[in-house]
Amino acid sequence: MASRTLSIGASLDSPDALFERNDTENISMVSLKFHESNRVLDQDHQASSPVRRDVVNRSLSAVKFLENDDMDLEGGKLEKDRDKIIRSNKVVKIQNQALLSGLAYCISSCSMILVNKFVLSSYDFNAGISLMLYQNFISVVIVSVLSSLSLISTEPITWRLIKVWLPVNVIFVGMLVTSMFSLKYINVAMVTVLKNVTNVITAVGEMYLFKKHHDSRVWAALFLMIISAVSGGITDLSFHAVGYAWQIINCFLTASYSLTLRRVMDTAKQVTKSGNLNEFSMVLLNNTLSLPLGILLIFVFNEVDYLFTTPLLRMPDFWLVMTLSGFLGLAISFTSMWFLHQTGATTYSLVGSLNKIPLSVAGIVLFKVPTSLENSASILFGLLAGVFFARAKMQERSQS
Repeated sequence: MASRTLSIGASLDSPDALFERNDTENISMVSLKFHESNRVLDQDHQASSPVRRDVVNRSLSAVKFLENDDMDLEGGKLEKDRDKIIRSNKVVKIQNQALLSGLAYCISSCSMILVNKFVLSSYDFNAGISLMLYQNFISVVIVSVLSSLSLISTEPITWRLIKVWLPVNVIFVGMLVTSMFSLKYINVAMVTVLKNVTNVITAVGEMYLFKKHHDSRVWAALFLMIISAVSGGITDLSFHAVGYAWQIINCFLTASYSLTLRRVMDTAKQVTKSGNLNEFSMVLLNNTLSLPLGILLIFVFNEVDYLFTTPLLRMPDFWLVMTLSGFLGLAISFTSMWFLHQTGATTYSLVGSLNKIPLSVAGIVLFKVPTSLENSASILFGLLAGVFFARAKMQERSQS
């Protein structure tokens, strides 16, 4: 409601509205002039002879023709100017929207990882599953509120949809949990580079499950990613075997999530009320189903005892940071949809790859990660391999 009111209020001072007012004023002036001419000529018409009346009638016709012609010329000129400004305003608006959405997407995605790293490492919070559960709970609350206010549309969660979606959700929860565990032990830059291995597993999975063949440039980029991940691990001064093990598991789960999603999506759409499943419905479905599974995992990994004893949960600033991480998690979904809508899959993919570069630098600087020239070169090599992979996928998509 607020956005609708804002757009109406804003439009009053927009160039379109200004042109409408100018158009109306010009037409009114021409009409007034025309009526004044009519009044003078009518008075002469009543006091004159038949010959004069004929002359006057001809003059009146000529005046009407000239006035109409002036009005058409003026209106045409105004219409042209108006169209030109509307087109230029649309171009500026689209460019501004694309820039804003891109910045919002980059900031939210970078901030989410950095805030999670801050909670897990700087606060030394040893309950990654509880953090994930709290973030997902925030997402469910916000999406539910927005849906109840009719600001977004979501599909109702039915038992048929749950049965179809449950395998995807199990992998989704595993992906989030392993990501939390790995991020606690590995620095942000190396996590970013190691995540490239997911692309390799996904490409192999696509080849065997969907019979999709990739060209040589894609495989070359994937090979570079493997080299950068191996060399980065060897030269990592803060190497942690447990963290690397969780990250490798995370790569397999992330690839599995992507591949399973493709297989399940069509079936899931068939069991929905509208026959469609948008991003908001997926966010609500995934996060809602993750809550009971997350609670179960808290007991399995014995995080309950830790939660009762840790002093962190009695610190208001810690709750503030955790809540911020929950909002950022949901912001990624919203901003990625906004950015994708304003640009396209090609720009979205490339920006996502380039975004890892400032993220890695920020992770090293903010958390004072010990590094060497060899490790830095490996990280940079891996990030560039990611950009090369994105470009190769774009070219492959354009050719197909």
